[in-house]
Amino acid sequence: MPLAFKLAQLVDDFAPIEDAHERLAFAVDRSRSQPPRPAIHTDDKRVLGCISTVWLAAELRDGLLYFQADADSPLVRGLALLLTEFFSETTPAEVSASDADPLAALSLTANLSPTRQNGLAAVRAQIRALAKQHLEVKKSPP
Repeated sequence: MPLAFKLAQLVDDFAPIEDAHERLAFAVDRSRSQPPRPAIHTDDKRVLGCISTVWLAAELRDGLLYFQADADSPLVRGLALLLTEFFSETTPAEVSASDADPLAALSLTANLSPTRQNGLAAVRAQIRALAKQHLEVKKSPP
């Protein structure tokens, strides 16, 4: 599913929740249904630039990327999982070329501290970097 369509669908899903704080709470509540992912809690999967500890992993299956994230902060975990859900099941080319920011589109970052905003920007940047790595691997000759 193209990212533009996914973004429109996500905005529609959050539309009934008008209050920004309630939207943040909804994102955190959604993440509570997801199990922790201790298998990705390794130094090579840690996202640099975050005050909270955030781990991010990507896997390429059948030409599509699938992301996993975890964090030690419930709020950051909820927002990181929202990002990974958004960018998952998309081609490396589309993810690496995208400047989509679903958190901003949902007005989820407006009330966050600058350090949290920078950390989440680092998560988005790492998602794109992982997509570019998978794109390069896909282009490399066997």
